[in-house]
Amino acid sequence: MATIIDGKKISAEVKNELKEKILAIKETGKKVPGLVTILVGDNPASQSYVNSKGKACTEIGMLSKIEKLPEDAKEVDLLKLIYSYNINDNFHGILVQLPLPSHINESRIIEAIDPKKDVDGFHPVSVGKLVTGNETFYPCTPYGILELLSRYKIATSGKHVVVVGRSNIVGKPVANLLLQKKEGANAIVTVCHSAAKDLSRFTRNADILIAAIGKANFITSDMVCDGVVVVDVGINRIEDSNSPKGYRIVGDVNFDDVEKKASFITPVPGGVGLMTIAMLLKNTFLAYQKLEGGKTI
Repeated sequence: MATIIDGKKISAEVKNELKEKILAIKETGKKVPGLVTILVGDNPASQSYVNSKGKACTEIGMLSKIEKLPEDAKEVDLLKLIYSYNINDNFHGILVQLPLPSHINESRIIEAIDPKKDVDGFHPVSVGKLVTGNETFYPCTPYGILELLSRYKIATSGKHVVVVGRSNIVGKPVANLLLQKKEGANAIVTVCHSAAKDLSRFTRNADILIAAIGKANFITSDMVCDGVVVVDVGINRIEDSNSPKGYRIVGDVNFDDVEKKASFITPVPGGVGLMTIAMLLKNTFLAYQKLEGGKTI
């Protein structure tokens, strides 16, 4: 049976480490790191994510503010709000909750955020630095994946990592991160997607498999080799009459099936998802160090 990669445990470790650092800052009388999260509209899932981020900030002693705009807010008003926080010295991280309403240009909004406060790691400057191997803010979910692998002492150098999915949020950045010639990376990376005629041809050759395709229980045991390390990024809702809610959350990997062959595996829930907010907080702390102390990111 596989060793479970416990995202709840590791995310708690990351947050506790940050909490100690922030407590030490408070004792000096200096300002603490600050994060503003901007929510446009009333999407229930987005509201839940935003509230979770605010709660996590409060738990570790970080300054937090949530700005809410109505669904029909004008793009120019959102841009003005972002600019006001670009020049606000009390807030070191700016996060605009995605997705945005269809009448707002998402790329324009992301590009309006000061790259020094781009704690989501989505600004083109951040993306460019990531690809070229320069220090920058990493997107939070890929960053969380690397943190899990590191803390479980799972070697990546020279290993074949197969990433299933090519999104700008997970697939592309995690592939680029693992390609870097540095500790915790230096892997041989294959990126797979829907154009592959036989996906299992690639997945069976993976030392480390990262599934991020948004298809419930898609990866099965016949698609992986013995001893594979499995990182499941998927969060899918499926009907379950036995659940009080009428549904349950599963990943892109058929956990019960694949666990029998894997050496390590992340559960869903309780795996990668919990790391995303933890690494957002870490990015905000790094932004604080840069802006307040002149340290490199």
